[in-house]
This record gives sequence, structure tokens and C-alpha cells, in this order.
Amino acid sequence: MPRPLRTPHPAPLPTLIALALCAWGQAWAQQVEEGLPLRGSRVLSAPARPAAKPAVVISAGKLSAQVEQQAEAEDDVELRYGELLLNADKLNYRVVDDFARAEGNVRIQHKGNVFTGPLLQLHVNRFEGEFLTPSFFLKSTGGAGKAQIVKFQDSQHFTATQGSYSSCPVVEDEEPAWQITAKHLRLDMAANEGEAEGAVLRFLGVPLLAAPALSFPLSSARKSGWLPPSIFLDNRSGLEFSVPYYWNIAPQRDVTLAPFVMTKRGVGVDGEFRYLEPGHAGRINVDLLPTDRVFRHSRWSLKLNNDGQLGGWHYRLKSERVSDDDYWKDLSRRVESQTPRLLASDLALNRRRELSWGTIDSYARLQRWQTLQGSDALARFDSPYQRSPQLGIRVSTAADEAVLDSFRPWGRKARLEGGMELEYNRFDLPGSALAGQAPGGQRVHALGHVAAPVGGEAWWFIPRISVNAAAYDLDEPQADGRRRMSRVIPTLSVDHGWVFERDTKLFGRAVRQSLEPRVLYVNTPFRDQAALPSFDAAAKDFNFDSIYTDNLFSGVDRVSDLHAVSVGATSRWVSASQGEEIMRVGAVQRFLFRDQLVTPDGQPVTQRFSDLLLAAAARLDDRWWADSTLEFNPEIGRSVRSVLRLRYSPGAFKTVSVAYRLARAQSEQIELAWQWPIYGQPITQRGADSKSCGGAWYSAGRVQYSLRDKRLTDSVAGFEYDAGCWVLRFGLERLSTGRAETNTRFMLQLELVGLSQLGSNALKVLKDNVPGYRRLSSDRSPSSDFLP
Repeated sequence: MPRPLRTPHPAPLPTLIALALCAWGQAWAQQVEEGLPLRGSRVLSAPARPAAKPAVVISAGKLSAQVEQQAEAEDDVELRYGELLLNADKLNYRVVDDFARAEGNVRIQHKGNVFTGPLLQLHVNRFEGEFLTPSFFLKSTGGAGKAQIVKFQDSQHFTATQGSYSSCPVVEDEEPAWQITAKHLRLDMAANEGEAEGAVLRFLGVPLLAAPALSFPLSSARKSGWLPPSIFLDNRSGLEFSVPYYWNIAPQRDVTLAPFVMTKRGVGVDGEFRYLEPGHAGRINVDLLPTDRVFRHSRWSLKLNNDGQLGGWHYRLKSERVSDDDYWKDLSRRVESQTPRLLASDLALNRRRELSWGTIDSYARLQRWQTLQGSDALARFDSPYQRSPQLGIRVSTAADEAVLDSFRPWGRKARLEGGMELEYNRFDLPGSALAGQAPGGQRVHALGHVAAPVGGEAWWFIPRISVNAAAYDLDEPQADGRRRMSRVIPTLSVDHGWVFERDTKLFGRAVRQSLEPRVLYVNTPFRDQAALPSFDAAAKDFNFDSIYTDNLFSGVDRVSDLHAVSVGATSRWVSASQGEEIMRVGAVQRFLFRDQLVTPDGQPVTQRFSDLLLAAAARLDDRWWADSTLEFNPEIGRSVRSVLRLRYSPGAFKTVSVAYRLARAQSEQIELAWQWPIYGQPITQRGADSKSCGGAWYSAGRVQYSLRDKRLTDSVAGFEYDAGCWVLRFGLERLSTGRAETNTRFMLQLELVGLSQLGSNALKVLKDNVPGYRRLSSDRSPSSDFLP
């Protein structure tokens, strides 16, 4: 490891000046011999010189020199040349051939790299020479090593004979916790590549990997070669061992092939191809298990993620397909979809034209579904309809939302804004759909609106008229014998809000408080839609956003009849010095002027006052953060839904969060997540001179418990041991795959800081599941958090 620089003993001033002038004179004479470029000039001045080489400056306790010949120095010798700093007990420097020989406690620093040893011979300008039995530190990796001989070809290339490398601190008479030893070690800093012949990787003295030739990157940049092996263990597939090979085809293309073996299922291969071309980018994944000994058939998955430009059109293809209905249970690690039993294939094209008055969007889409129903009849579900195809055009003027951002193009005068959407859809069902689902059909719809927003810096007023029209042509007649039907539904709404501000104090802190009341009036007449199909309609979640919309359904096929006013207010406290939000509270409720007949469950709503929505969030200091939402039913006098979250983070690698979620008569759940040191002194708290690789224990995880079912649901819990130069992670991950089925995985990962991560990717699992989780070695290693 690099030691603090010693304060040099200055040489006599005349000697320093003489050596500097000598080096300058030599460089200037060389330029004169090569010839200076001449050009005419109206002004009499000295010709400009190209940048000269840096001067060689030597200082020492004892120093003798022959001008333009050589210099001898002893006692705290220091030589400086550009970015090169050399310290030694004794130095001989020959000016003629720019050659330095240093003896005794030799130390050189160059571009952040440090070499120390007893004897150095070096051509200073070319940085070419050899170092006898040196120790070295590499800035790009944070690692160190030693060798019998190090030969420098130039400042970017050097070779070590009988060398070793590790990121552990160098301790005399003690082997590092892990190290790579090699007969010959070649490092190419420019190409970010290291090569080792006769290489052996040892951990705690135990050989983990041996190879006649081994190459490795010197930073987190990409490089072809074998990646660290991956190990996974779960109760459905047994032990899985994989050794990926990474092929860096070009700067914009690469391939990763990962042959694997599962003790229960057999041998297979995972493959990934990525590309990034001008106008096109994408990823293709193919996972193949030719013969599953448990399933007794081949298993596979295919994932496509591509987008780009074709002419003036932007395209996006996203598709995921698997071989069978149980794939998501048995091989869940290879399924990317957030809904693992519902896999989409979606090809979309769109083109946007920007005009002076607004935009025109043209689009086309083809959407298909794969539903993984399985053999459990009680677990089957209705499939969504496919779009085969969807064609549309959308015309809009300046966005209405601009007014909400205090955008006032013409002061307080009203202006008309609007939009129109025309769309055709062909709906059908996938082959895996349940037999009782209604057949598909065709739909043409038109959505339009006109608004006249008025606004100021602290208020807005937006009257709006909209219309939803649709016509259907069904594949099979309805119960009344009709196949063709249509309807037109208008809506009138008025959105009005204010933003008031004042300077005040909160818990002794200067803050700016806002009060933001908002009122939304909606009037949509009743239209009977019971006999109409519902291809894409779904009820919106009842929350602070949806209560300020004019339709309680998403999609086109259902429009809620609504004559109501939503009234609410939000108040925020924002730090006057830092601009961050310290606290926020809000409340909103809807009042119905008449019964609502078009509802998600078909039951009329006669309750005049809707459930009251309450929300609060607070961050009173850097350690505590909390937020909560509550849906309160005034008729029964109790909450029907609530979420409460609390997080405590007093420092690095210390975070605890608790969440409580209630949906009355549906679910009640508690969640605990954490990352916390449990034993030993954290590496970050040790002194700078600490050389110990002894470590500290941490625990991290997330546990979910269902109070309704009285059982654990999806959870992960693990431990981490941070030894400074290596980190060990292990734990369990539990995933629900059915009403009484779970998939339990064992995670084990060894991270050699500055080199690689071996085993299963426990790091990614913890980062995805623990709010506020931080990688223990993030400040000590340039490698990625998510190596395979």
C-alpha cells in the first residue's frame, strides 16, 4: 500500500538550477538540430517553441554533478520528472542516455501506481527498465502485489516474474487472505487487461482456481474471457453450477454464454446477446435445458428486448416466452416478467410530428399473451384480450398540464386546448384462455376533449368537456342477439386549485409552508353499458391521484356515470435553506350528488360521501423518515385500507424499515427490512494505518408476514462478513409459487474486492429487496454491483 510522501532534504540551490538548466538546454539543442519552423511575421518577436520535455529535478542530502554528464546523490534522494516521483537512499543519473540507477528503499510513484524495492534501473523519459524484488500498488484496481522482477516496457505496460496480486493490505511475514500467484504476470493498463501464466487463485491458503493461462480486467470495463462461476441452490432444482464466458465482440456488441448443470434436472446453457447500434439497441436471451430429468421434457425460455428507429418511426419489441406452464415455478430465476404467470409479446410502432400548435402521434401495436395456467383449477385466471392489431392516431394541442406548472403564455387570458384520439382494435383471446371467457371482436373508438384553462402563478381554473364514443362488431352475438352496438358518453369537468405560501418555523427550523386546496367537479350522465363488451376496462385504484380524475375506469369500454365534487387540500413544509421537503399532510373526499350506477362490481353506490383519504409524510432529520396513507369509511367508522412505513438510517450500512399494510377483508401484512452491523468494527471506522484483514459481521434482509394467513410470505434473510479485502454473503430467499407451494433458495457469494464475485448473486437479491441497502465494498472496488 502507498506510504505517505517523505519531506525531501533540499539540495543546494545552485545545483538544482544547474541540473534544471542542463535538462532544458539538452531539449532545446535537440529542437535546434531538428530545425525550427520559420514563417513571416509583421511583428518582431521570438518564435514559438513546441512544448519542451519536463525537466529532471534531483534533490538530496549529498549531491555531486557533472554538467551534461551525470549526477550522484545520497541521503533522502528525490528525483522528479513530470508525473514520476522517485525516492531512494542512493541514485546515479546519467544525463547522456537519461538512465537512472537507484539503490536502497527505492520507491517510485507514477500516475497513481506505486512500486517499492531495493534496486531500480530505469530510462526515465521512456519509463523503461527493471525493478528487483519490488512490491507494487495499482491505482486502477486498488490492489497490490510483489514479484521477483518487474520489467517496465513503458508507462502503460509492465511484466512481473514470479508475481502475486491481491487487494488485501500488505503485512510483513503474513500471506494475504486471497491472492493470485503466477509465473509471469503481464499488465496492459492502456487495454485494461491483465494476463497470468501458471496462475493459481488462493483464498485463506486454499486453491480455488488454477489455470495454465488466465486473463482478467483491471477495472469494471468489459473484457472477453471466463467470468467467475455462479452457484445456486434451491429445493426445486437442487445445486446449480454455471461458468459463464463473456465475449466482447465489439464496443457495441457482446455475447455471454453460461453452460450450467443442475443436480436434479440436468445440463443446459443460458445465452445473452446485446447490441447498441446507431438507431438500434437490444438484447436477446435464450435459456435451454434440453432434457429435464424431473419434468421429462426439454425446457426453454426466450426473451427479446429491442427498440430503435426505422425511417421516421420508432419501434419497440418486448417479448418473453417459456416452454411450459410450470416454468415460472421450477426455473423462476430465468423469468423477468413482473407477472410471472402472464407473459407478453408486444410490438409497437409510433411516429410523432411536432407542429407549431401541437403534436400528431401515429401508432400501431401487436400484442399477444402467454398465460401459464397450470393444473390447479382454483388457481386459474382469466386471460386479458390480445390486440391483433391496434391502429391509431392522436392529435393534441399544448398539454393541459402546462397550466398546473404555472405556464401562462398569454397572461390570465383563457385559451382553448384540446385533443382527439381515433383508434381501431381487433381483440381476440390466446389459446390458453379459459373456456368460459367471452369471445373477441372489433372496436373503433374516439376520445376527444376541449379545455379553456386560465391560470396564474398560484392558481388554475380549467373547465373541460370530453367525449368517449365507441362502436363494436363482435365475433359472436350477445344474449339479445346483437353483434353491433355503439354508445357516446359526454363529460363536463371543472378543475380549480390554489397554492398559498408563508414563511414559518417547524421544530425550530426555518421553513416555507404551502397550503394547496383543490376542487374537481365532474358531471357524466348515465349510459347503460351492461350489454357492452369489456375488452380493456379495469377499475382504478382509489387513491389521491384517481379521485381527481373524471372516470373511475382505465381503458375505453367503461365510463362511470358521475355527478360529484372532489375536495381536498395538501400542506407542505419545505426547508428554507436546503429546499427539501420536511413534512407533508393531505386529505381529500368526494361527494356524490346522485347515485353512481356504473361500478366495477355492478352494485350501485348510494353513499353520498366517499371514503376519506388521508396521507402524511415526514423527514425530520437525516435519520428518520416516515409516510402513511389511510382510507377511512365514514359509514362504518373505521379504516378499510392503510399503509404505514417507517425507516431509520443513522449511518452508512445501518438501516431498518417497518411497513404495515391493511386491506380489510383481503389482506393484512407486516414487513421488516434491515441492514445492520452485528459484530466487529466496520472497515470504514478503522484508522488509516490499519493493516488487519479482520472483519465485521452484518445482517440484511426483508421478512413479510401475513397476519391474515399467519405465515411468512416472500422473504429474504442473510448475513455478510466484511473482511476489508473480501466479503462473504449467505442467506435464504423464500418465494411463494402457489397457495401451499414455495421455492426456497440458498444464497452463497464470495466477493474478492477489486477482482470478482463468486457464487450466487446474493448482492443483487439484497439490493432489490432491502430499502436503503448499500454494498459494503462500494468504496473499495470498481466492479459492478450486479456481476453474474
